[in-house]
Amino acid sequence: QVQLVESGGGLVQPGGSLRLSCTVSGDILDEINIGWFRQAPGREREGISCISASTGNIYYADSVKGRFTIARDNAKNTMFLQMNSLIPDDTAVYYCAADPVNYYSDPRAACDHGMDYRGKGTLVTVAS
Repeated sequence: QVQLVESGGGLVQPGGSLRLSCTVSGDILDEINIGWFRQAPGREREGISCISASTGNIYYADSVKGRFTIARDNAKNTMFLQMNSLIPDDTAVYYCAADPVNYYSDPRAACDHGMDYRGKGTLVTVAS
């Protein structure tokens, strides 16, 4: 069974940066679809960035494109989300997720439909 543990959340001022990390166990990182999702109070879950294992293609939601970067360290089985130019609307609980079945080869579809395994989440608060 795949297990994911996030770290790196916290309070940051608008315009600041944070890097989230997610350690994955139970599967090989570069062989599975992975992604980052977030959910703010009163809002639906949003898939903000996903990587397709089969194509290597990356998807970013319009809300984070140009500001956030997803990355992975296969040797450490760890994925990252570098978040720059943060705004208050980025405030949310952020989750890393994985789909060992690789049901969707299109990373946008993987983000839109969600993934079977996710971590407990880490809170990111953007406020002055």
